[in-house]
Formats: sequence, structure tokens, C-alpha cells
Amino acid sequence: MTKNASAPPPRVSFASLTPNNLGTVRKLNSVLFPIRYSEKFYRDVLQPEVEDFCKLIYYNDIPVGTVCCRLEIKDDQTNMYLMTMGILAPYRSRGLGSRCLESVISAAAARLKPKIHKVYLHVQISNDAAKRFYERHDFKEVEIRKGYYNKIQPSDAWILERVLT
Repeated sequence: MTKNASAPPPRVSFASLTPNNLGTVRKLNSVLFPIRYSEKFYRDVLQPEVEDFCKLIYYNDIPVGTVCCRLEIKDDQTNMYLMTMGILAPYRSRGLGSRCLESVISAAAARLKPKIHKVYLHVQISNDAAKRFYERHDFKEVEIRKGYYNKIQPSDAWILERVLT
């Protein structure tokens, strides 16, 4: 028997959020993030206008992460705010976060009505790894928001953004 046989590549897929998988999103968020999200957050991520930007991330049919975004209009410009994105620790460094982020950004860039001008997010200033991750994906630091987080320390956040062309 030869050792040339290799395991099939892992299957990575993204699923839109529905009332049926929202419990999974809640469980993942409780593990991934240091804060508890409101009922409004979970209602908002089910809205049809954000279906392309709120996803469950599967690795070989196992839910291992989430991404949740919302659209905001300011000064007659539509922007996308990346509220949460996380991958369970055992599944990090496999390209899942990059694939997820690029999928969401591609969907945002392709949207014509309303056209999305930029994607932005907050990163806690103690989370250098997250900041570097987003910078590798062409996000730029535009501001430090003092006291952004109410219930976690440090409370300051970097604001990172990526302008879509």
C-alpha cells in the first residue's frame, strides 16, 4: 500500500443566518466574544438586507465561526459595519477568517443598490493579532476611540476601515 493517498481537502462553506440556526450563532458568540449580545442584535442579523453579510462558517459541516454585519447610512453614503467575526480557536490559522472576510467584502463591493462605500470595524486595542489580520486585508487604522467598550478592559478601540472601489 502506498502513502500517496491523501485526505480530501476540508470543505469550507458559509450559510445564511435563519431562525433555525440562530441558536448556533448565539453559542458561538458566547464562546468567541467577551460580551453578551442583545436580542436586538440577533433580530437585526436576520434581516433580508444583510443576508449576504451575516453568515455561519462551517468546516467539514461543523459550525466553527460567524460573521455579522449591518448597513449604515451616514452623509448620504452607505457603509457596512462589521459587528462581529470570529473563528473557534482550534480552527484558526486555516484561512477560514480570510475566506469569510473576503466573501463578505466581495458581496459588499458587488452590491449596487445601495452601493456600499466602505467596510469598517472596531478592534480592542489589546488585540494586536486581530489588528494585523485586518491590516493584511487592506484595512487601515483611521482612529482610536477612547472608552468604546463599556464592560471590558482596555476600553479603547482601533477603528479600521477599508474603502471599496
